[in-house]
Amino acid sequence: MKIAPIIRAIEKSNRAGNKPITYRLVHTGQHYDEKLSEVFFKELAIPEPHVNLGVGSGTQAEQTARIMMAFEKDLQANPCDLVMVVGDVNSTMACTIVAKKLNTRVAHVEGGIRSFDMTMPEEINRIVTDSLADYFFTTSEVANENLKKTGVRDEQLFFVGNTMIDSLAGNLNKTRKPAVWDDHHLTAKDYFVLTLHRPSNVDDPAVFTKLIKAISSSAGTSKVIFPVHPRTQRNAKEIRGIDNIILSDPLSYLGFIYLVQHCAGVITDSGGIQEETTWLGIPCITLRKSTERPETVTIGTNEVIGDDYPLLAQLVAKIKSGQWKKGGIPAYWDGKTAERIVAELLRLF
Repeated sequence: MKIAPIIRAIEKSNRAGNKPITYRLVHTGQHYDEKLSEVFFKELAIPEPHVNLGVGSGTQAEQTARIMMAFEKDLQANPCDLVMVVGDVNSTMACTIVAKKLNTRVAHVEGGIRSFDMTMPEEINRIVTDSLADYFFTTSEVANENLKKTGVRDEQLFFVGNTMIDSLAGNLNKTRKPAVWDDHHLTAKDYFVLTLHRPSNVDDPAVFTKLIKAISSSAGTSKVIFPVHPRTQRNAKEIRGIDNIILSDPLSYLGFIYLVQHCAGVITDSGGIQEETTWLGIPCITLRKSTERPETVTIGTNEVIGDDYPLLAQLVAKIKSGQWKKGGIPAYWDGKTAERIVAELLRLF
């Protein structure tokens, strides 16, 4: 979702007769489930990767090590002027370390975001990546300030916006109704969407069950559609007797966005969904103690509540009564971020 707009912008720039940019698309294979990987390539019209490193799953250390070993060989065989990494997953950090050890410059798309929660694996990935990267394409002024505090210079910083929003804006007219809509007779603005995958929420069965019961109770007569992330499947199967929580397999991007577009609100622990709901103007309740995307709270439609279940019930009631804050859209979240990134690349090189 973050890479697709950049590739399109590169190809558009090349067609326009600008200095040509050649690229090599490397899929590490960190996300290997067909519903979470291959379908995104098809739906977002991303070209076939030049290589799939096929690293698969494993512990944090195992996966990071396999990515580094495979990417080192690939980069040595295919040297380049710049390695561009996106987001905050293990692949982001691993490929950054490899590139820098091979004396290759690195640009971090979505650099500078911080939750300040060191229990999140993603936060460690962000800090390591940003400590090594040469250039930073940022989503907010807050991210810029975070980076400046660590010594990043102005000439390394490019406040360009959010490529996630490029994908969302570019595909909004292509969303399609998933099967769960008709199967459960959903009606617009009369159901909630739930996503959970943070270890603190889903790995401990007791915590997970308590959370699900709180969500079910808060939703009352409203249905809650819960596309279950692979890491949550095991515990999700243990949920019994909760009629208003409807479990579904992971959805395609276009199917998921359709559900979000038409729901009353979203309950989540995801980072990206906080951004998407803000842009769409959909109420969002985030079940985490902090967010690396504070602009979704200060400007957008998001509220961060941790594990405050009484507050959860109050906020769901607020959504159902139509009293949620209106929210706005952060600067440069306009669907043109990738074009700004490519323009800066042409200037830099």
